[in-house]
Amino acid sequence: MKSKAKRLRPPGSKSVGWALVQAARLHRARIGDRLGALGLFAGQEQVVQALAAAGTMTMGDLAATLRVRPPTASKTITRLSALGMVERHTEAGDGRLVRVRLTETGLAKAEAIERIWDDVEAELLEGFDNRERRRLRKLLRRSAANLAEAAGIEGHEPEPDLDGRDDDADDAPALEQTL
Repeated sequence: MKSKAKRLRPPGSKSVGWALVQAARLHRARIGDRLGALGLFAGQEQVVQALAAAGTMTMGDLAATLRVRPPTASKTITRLSALGMVERHTEAGDGRLVRVRLTETGLAKAEAIERIWDDVEAELLEGFDNRERRRLRKLLRRSAANLAEAAGIEGHEPEPDLDGRDDDADDAPALEQTL
């Protein structure tokens, strides 16, 4: 007897999720290759970038910013501290409260990381015009918010667009064309 089982399609044929995962893996690998030249591993750059943006953070705030558990943030800080990139300081009135900040070495690495991210972003978006870039960013942020809501993750607010453009205004004609 022949089985009338539904024939499965190739994984990437129509799946946005599959395409997203593939792009994310390739992006991560590309970033990781470039970070190796700085003596860093993938994931550590996010801590450096967060501290560069914030200045000084508590370990709890850092973990929340990165959406990781505090022990994960602490382990990464320990490794970056051993490399001379971060300093830890306990709060004067409360020894349990630890603040971390980048050293001069860490600040220099943060600048190098920023250049790496810019270079890989340019590779990622080769051939996209500014409107397509803004639209993709907006759609990915909305997708992330949808998944965060479905998973019950609180505090996952989309980051503001720093280019000063209103994505919705730019997308209105494109949306009308698709309707």
